[in-house]
Amino acid sequence: MKIFFTFFIFLSLFAFSSKSESTCKNNTDLSLVSKAFSSVYGFNITWFSSNCSSTIPITVIKLSSRNLTGTVSWKYLRNLSHLRTVDLSNNSLKGSVHPLFWSISSLVEVNLSKNKLGGTIAVTSSSHIQRLDLSFNRFTNLGSTFYGFPNLTSLDLSHNDLKILPFWFNNLTKLENLSISSCNIYGNPKPISHIKSLKHLDVSFNHMNGTFPNDFPPISSLNFLNISFNNFTGLIPQDQFAKFGNSSFIHAGHLQTKNVKLPNPKNSSEFHIKHHNFTTPPHKMLPIKQKPTKPMDKNTKRKKPKSRKKVLIIAISAASAFLILAIGSVILCLYKRRKTVARKNKWLISKPIQIPFRMDKSGPFSFETESGSSWVADIKEPSSAPVVMFEKPLMNFTFKDLIAATSHFGKESLLAEGRCGPVYRAVLPGDLHVAIKVLEHARELGHDDAIALFEDLSKLKHPNLLPISGFCIAGKEKLVLYEFMANGDLHRWLHELPTAATNVEDWTTDTWEQQNGSHLTSPEKMEWHTRHRIAVGIARGLAYLHHAQSKPVVHGHLILSNILLADDFEPRIADFGLSHDRVGGSTEKDVYDFGVVLVELLTGKAGSDDTIKWVRRLVKDGHGADALDSRLRLGGDSVSGMVECLRVGYLCTAESPNKRPRMQQVLGLVKDIHPTNSELI
Repeated sequence: MKIFFTFFIFLSLFAFSSKSESTCKNNTDLSLVSKAFSSVYGFNITWFSSNCSSTIPITVIKLSSRNLTGTVSWKYLRNLSHLRTVDLSNNSLKGSVHPLFWSISSLVEVNLSKNKLGGTIAVTSSSHIQRLDLSFNRFTNLGSTFYGFPNLTSLDLSHNDLKILPFWFNNLTKLENLSISSCNIYGNPKPISHIKSLKHLDVSFNHMNGTFPNDFPPISSLNFLNISFNNFTGLIPQDQFAKFGNSSFIHAGHLQTKNVKLPNPKNSSEFHIKHHNFTTPPHKMLPIKQKPTKPMDKNTKRKKPKSRKKVLIIAISAASAFLILAIGSVILCLYKRRKTVARKNKWLISKPIQIPFRMDKSGPFSFETESGSSWVADIKEPSSAPVVMFEKPLMNFTFKDLIAATSHFGKESLLAEGRCGPVYRAVLPGDLHVAIKVLEHARELGHDDAIALFEDLSKLKHPNLLPISGFCIAGKEKLVLYEFMANGDLHRWLHELPTAATNVEDWTTDTWEQQNGSHLTSPEKMEWHTRHRIAVGIARGLAYLHHAQSKPVVHGHLILSNILLADDFEPRIADFGLSHDRVGGSTEKDVYDFGVVLVELLTGKAGSDDTIKWVRRLVKDGHGADALDSRLRLGGDSVSGMVECLRVGYLCTAESPNKRPRMQQVLGLVKDIHPTNSELI
């Protein structure tokens, strides 16, 4: 009887559990959340167990500080018709945010701060979001985003890498709180000058210029203002200085305090200090009311100077001791941090050594590479060869700046010697990180033809292409400038960097320079969805070159070392359009090269002819799984997806060019392979 009773209880519990699980599966909102976070490590669907009832829609997603890593499939969240709040702050989420996410009609508040999100913030339609926090991420472009955010009242974009302040910011007519601190922004604050509703404004720690307060929103309506550490000019009335405090203007530029009549008619003297840049304490600038002095006897007059002198000596001694202690603490912290950073970033490419540039002679200028070859810029004066920047046309550089930024094109700045010529790393004025490629095969190209080539290439824009940022023609030498990608190329990531992650990163204290590339020693290489996402991105970029123009643009040499990785693992194809038959040529060779890249990604082996023959034979015999990289986490449906991807590589590497598919077809085939395991394809 006791055994029967125990069995009955167990059966009842099992039935209840099955019913509960079935109910959860029938919940549409819960299913969408599960799909959205399917590629996020550390996520647990039981956090939403209270929403298992199909009659209760999900209105709030609060997963702050849950140690979540990976990529969110944002598009699934779009169908949560009652979702009002999303808080994923203080995690390690990566990738870009899909434009469809912002168009959730019920969404009011979003907090994605303190993650590793990046790319462009793009909106496809009008959003109802009122409070948005994207601070401490890696966003680099606002695009035409905030046309779609007419209801924003609070916006925090601080600690990103935005660089520019778009003109359409003045459309945010309801905005009350705005923080764009530490965003590496250049230019004038005029785009925000017409936002009359602002109460809180922080533009500190940028490179902004302009006139204060003329180029700012109405200062009288602000409750908080911080313009410190910029390059502004102008006048600051005393009442504004008193209202916002000294910290709001520290190192803000060449600011002067404006003559202001003091409110007390008995003290009618004017307050005026010229050329003050707020590097000294404010108490030295503000007028000090003197207390009336009382008559003193002779003894008092003799003792007071001594008393003041003692107090002054004690104060100076205390301040000196505190200063020495503070400096010692800072030096100790910097020393410990440098050791930690060196241990974390041993796989990072270090910055080129900056040697003060001196021009000892006129041209021509000869430069030698590691392989012993040399190239010559046949010009008399390096400043006579301008650098044309497409993205930043107002920045004036010359060949002389390139020489200085690369330590005279020294070997310490040399990144690689590729098919087209040597590639150097440089940091130009304005903290502009670029890679400079010398096009050895273009020496016989005429000046006008070279300009036409570079201008055509600059018009090819796609998220999976690395377009040229600028160019310089120095004699017969043609140099092109690209955005520097600190994570390096796909060959280095797949074949050279280690796989195991031995240390846990603390992203709350890392600087931007320390963050770039440090995640390359993570287990990402072991993940099928990461490699699949890279394959999709390469296919997208190549399909754009082949089919988005009136005539196809041929790459001609698609290999892993010509594919660079952005911070979010998004691939960027480089060196496109530089072959002799770059426009209107045959694209079959590019399709074959993509097949080789696909085989390398899936097998982890170099894409030699022997490797391709070996893989093709295994796929043809139905044993494609035997070719898969042993470092991949194999199991379940993932193996079949990888084998299917190898079959696409088999089609692309067909011996007869006529049997190879077009890149549009290839993109469709790769996208259809387990799309839930790759990010927003």
